[in-house]
Amino acid sequence: MTAIPTTATTAGVQRPPAEVRFADELARLRAADDAPTPPGWALSLRAARAFIVGDEKLGVTRKFVGDPSLIDRALVSLATSRGLLLVGDPGTAKSLLSELLAAAVSGDSTLTIQGGAATTEDQIKYSWNYALLVAEGPTERSLVPAPLLRGMTHGRVVRFEEITRCPLEVQDCLLSPLSERVLAVPELPGDAGMVFAREGFNIIATANTRDRGVNDMSSALKRRFNFETVFPIADFDTELSLVESEAGALLTRSGVTTPPRRDVLEVLVTAFRELRAGRTSRGDEMERLSAVMSTAEAVSVAHAVGLRGWFLRGSAGSAADLVSCLAGTAAKDSPEDLAKLRRYLEQHTSWRSGPQWRELWDARRELPGG
Repeated sequence: MTAIPTTATTAGVQRPPAEVRFADELARLRAADDAPTPPGWALSLRAARAFIVGDEKLGVTRKFVGDPSLIDRALVSLATSRGLLLVGDPGTAKSLLSELLAAAVSGDSTLTIQGGAATTEDQIKYSWNYALLVAEGPTERSLVPAPLLRGMTHGRVVRFEEITRCPLEVQDCLLSPLSERVLAVPELPGDAGMVFAREGFNIIATANTRDRGVNDMSSALKRRFNFETVFPIADFDTELSLVESEAGALLTRSGVTTPPRRDVLEVLVTAFRELRAGRTSRGDEMERLSAVMSTAEAVSVAHAVGLRGWFLRGSAGSAADLVSCLAGTAAKDSPEDLAKLRRYLEQHTSWRSGPQWRELWDARRELPGG
């Protein structure tokens, strides 16, 4: 099993894994957990659910904003012989949810495969220490386990991020581990050449809906996963509170002692939701941006606004700072998005009430290329 980092070893780490960030909460849940626990799991389904959605009595915070029934279905899927595939638009916290699920089920969220065009089977299953391979031949000592082999050997959840970005033949190396719960290592002789998964092993994969068709999964692999869609946050106040808390935490870690201004965040979240939907709050139709205007992007922009205000002026970020910070988000996918953002600022901000909206409208000329 991969050693879980301790507080001492994570000093100065920008983002420790969930099992370290919330170690106290996990310990309280384990101590109070008297519900039936699936074989190989660190927590029962009830305790794992409480870890993610929160439990006020035990002082456990809510970590994922979404439909609690999604958490129930995801946990049940992980207790079955099928893997779990989380799909949805970019920035809907699929990776965060997979991390929280792995931390709750296995106490370890670090067995992670990052999918991409260059991902190989060696990075998923195992590779070799070539110095030992030359000296001794293929032996268990010269074998270098990758996340899949380690997860199967120790009965842990393996996370596979952006699975559809991998070539089909690479994706399909998961077929036997998911169906027969076995991984062949043909280079090793005898019993060592077959690795059988221990209780607790499963796979959580994520895929962006915008990436469908890049390397769509084979029907054989799809049958071995339960699909769950993670939707954007529907409620304005919920999204605003999440952006405020997450941006505030990021600013604190960045050395900023002034919290983000809520009135500025209201402007930010409103703009993101309208640009995402292609409709203003009063019903005006407008062009949607091709860029992803997700909650995660809103947190990133709020963080940048706070940094800009603090380190340039020694104050909280303002609505005027939003213009410069929004430009980097809007111009990622298409040059046309910057023009759409400019039209939004010119046509759909001047009629709003409140000084922060007036400030945003006055700063519209600071958008690059204007």
